Amino acid sequence: MSKPLLIYCYDAYCGWCYGFSPVMKQVFETYKDKLEFEVLSGGMLTGESVQPITKIAPYIQGAYKRVEELTGIKFGSDFLWHINNPEESDWVMNSEKPAIALSIFKEFYPERQIEFATDLQYALNYEGRDLDDNEAYHHLLEKYSIQPETFYEKLASDEYKDKAHYDFALCKHLQADSFPQVLLQLTDSKFYLLAKGYTPYEEVVQRIENVLKENNLQESQ
Repeated sequence: MSKPLLIYCYDAYCGWCYGFSPVMKQVFETYKDKLEFEVLSGGMLTGESVQPITKIAPYIQGAYKRVEELTGIKFGSDFLWHINNPEESDWVMNSEKPAIALSIFKEFYPERQIEFATDLQYALNYEGRDLDDNEAYHHLLEKYSIQPETFYEKLASDEYKDKAHYDFALCKHLQADSFPQVLLQLTDSKFYLLAKGYTPYEEVVQRIENVLKENNLQESQ
């Protein structure tokens, strides 16, 4: 491993990850030349956990306000319409498709994983796009100059579905059972937990610096 690897375990449907996304963008800008970055999808809403919006909306109606209060982020009116009018919404909350999209994107732009994960969360939580609908990704294909035909072919393929499920399994292996979670990997067997749940930027940076100092890595950066 040429540089320490910062691993960000997140889920596209995790409201706290949305609140944490500005922190991760800032951490990336600070350390993009010193660390490698990897985003892993956690698979929070998969299998039996996949839910129609009617089931999960009552929880989100309270939770989003706590996220706004603690992180300062804002949820958009188009998203909140679905949360406040769940009986009129056809949304199904399923983490699989955005995880497949991230797997495809990581292959195209491995150095822009944080940016793309942030864009996915903004598309859902602010713009109110349904991430279980193929159309939700079209505007991002334009932004990142990805051919729609290529993307949608991969989105429907078993290959990238398997990659997404590998990310889910890796998060479990790393004991990331809630999101967001951030780890710093120095060797195949040496990991440091930097954040579990929303953590302010200054705290994340302090923990990174402590790990680098403890392992005599600051001079080599």
